[in-house]
Amino acid sequence: RQNENACALCGSRVTRRALLHGVAGVIGAGVLTRMAHGREYAPDAGERSSPEETEPYYPAVLPAGIRSRFVNNGNGIRMHVLETGFETGDRPAVVLLHGFPELAYSWRKVMPTLAGAGFYVIAPDLRGYGRTDGWDVKYDDDLSPFRTLNLVRDILGLISALGNRSVSAVVGHDFGAPLAAWCSIVRPDVFHSLVLMSGPFGGTPSLPFNTANAPQLSAVSSPAKDPIYDDLARLSPPRKHYQRYYATREANNNLWHAPQGVHDFLRSYYHMKSADWSGNKPHPLESWSAEELAKIPRYYIMDLNKGMAETVAPVMPTPAQIAACKWLTEDELNLYSTEYTRTGFQGGLNGYRMGQDPQNAAELRTFSGRTIDVPTLFIAGKSDWNTYQRPGALEAMQTKVCTGFRGVHLLDGAGHWVQQEQPEEVSRLMIEFLK
Repeated sequence: RQNENACALCGSRVTRRALLHGVAGVIGAGVLTRMAHGREYAPDAGERSSPEETEPYYPAVLPAGIRSRFVNNGNGIRMHVLETGFETGDRPAVVLLHGFPELAYSWRKVMPTLAGAGFYVIAPDLRGYGRTDGWDVKYDDDLSPFRTLNLVRDILGLISALGNRSVSAVVGHDFGAPLAAWCSIVRPDVFHSLVLMSGPFGGTPSLPFNTANAPQLSAVSSPAKDPIYDDLARLSPPRKHYQRYYATREANNNLWHAPQGVHDFLRSYYHMKSADWSGNKPHPLESWSAEELAKIPRYYIMDLNKGMAETVAPVMPTPAQIAACKWLTEDELNLYSTEYTRTGFQGGLNGYRMGQDPQNAAELRTFSGRTIDVPTLFIAGKSDWNTYQRPGALEAMQTKVCTGFRGVHLLDGAGHWVQQEQPEEVSRLMIEFLK
């Protein structure tokens, strides 16, 4: 059912032999050489390879024309970048921002087509992910580098380091979608258009208005105080929101040391949120209430007493389903599972913690009332519940948040991983929009 050597995490150690056999087609020869000379890592002991030890991807794992390299972004980190269309220096640039638990590699299926249409295409591993600095963090480390505006600075610094004063578009999927939106809010002079995928942007946070003569509150409320979490816990059976769970100390350990192993965890997770899983039949919700949210599958509104690894394990696809999955082959999944086995998930999970961080919310209120004024497109799969997870966000994006909104496209045959499940149609829509 899977490459057992590449994901043999159920035991106490990942052996040198398993690594050599399981990831030979995924990572560079230099890394394999160091493994062969005795360097092992033991996720159970919390050991991670340092950023200096990582190398660019071996060319054979990437589509023709895409290269992997490192770029110092001027904001304190070295970013791992995939790029194509770099042969000449006069092409309009497009920057692609991935989601969780993904990597720059998630854009591999659309990058060649965009380059073929005349664009210079840039896809980084975001801070905390893959081979970019920032993944070697602990839960108790300083969170400030992961605040939204610093992530915007990461992208600004990257495109500047690559010799671009501006880009034709910033494109974001999943967690990358709100980051892309904030890029366009903060620097519309740099990010000339916006494509959001699988995550509607509901707007900037509001400031209290006309409150001087009203009873004074002790503090401005924060997302962490939303009563929805207590309401979900009172349901029968009790539930919890996955974003709140991903902000907890236990989440990284649950994903990184999943009982089924990282490889099978990711296979189940990707499958359950795709159009391949028959349980995905999304529809608009009437309100932001526990009763309405409970209609969403358990990968978003989880059972209170379960982690994410236990949530997705029962829907592990069969060997026949895995063999039939052309949008994510076992070889492709091996790259994801190899990287997350090496790094863990905490760097990416820190993005969810920002959703509960009062200081991050305070910084973003600087832009209260601002709209997105660059041309904007939204693309998602018809089988993606994230389109409706926050009631009213899709409608607000079209009517209030974006002044230059160009359309919503919900694609057949795609769930949450739309640019991987339907890359041809996603590429066509993007090129049509950008031209």
